[in-house]
Amino acid sequence: VQLQASGGGLVQPGGSLRLSCAASGFTSDYYTIGWFRQVPGKEREGVAYIGGTTKFYADSVKGRFTISRDNAKDTVHLQMNSVKPDDTAVYYCAARRGNRLIMSAWRQQDQYDYWGQGTLVTVSS
Repeated sequence: VQLQASGGGLVQPGGSLRLSCAASGFTSDYYTIGWFRQVPGKEREGVAYIGGTTKFYADSVKGRFTISRDNAKDTVHLQMNSVKPDDTAVYYCAARRGNRLIMSAWRQQDQYDYWGQGTLVTVSS
């Protein structure tokens, strides 16, 4: 199983960026995806989660970020709009086999089985 995160880069405040997480090796297994981010010196935090039609977002990104899934391509996207300097971080995608998570659990990193390598997003003018 592999997760490949991509799409990071430099973006100006107020701009947009789309991150992608390509999953491979799951074959017919059902899995759900979470996006996390981490700033040096701080704990990794949950950003968004998708499991079927269920979606969760951190309060800090609600209304600005949108998570979506392309099942045909086994890819999950994180559309980031109206970005702020506080969104600067390394973004990771993570996958969980089996049942979708509930709202109280999606941020818990130990609920995920696989992690991608991370992609850096820098929001700066």
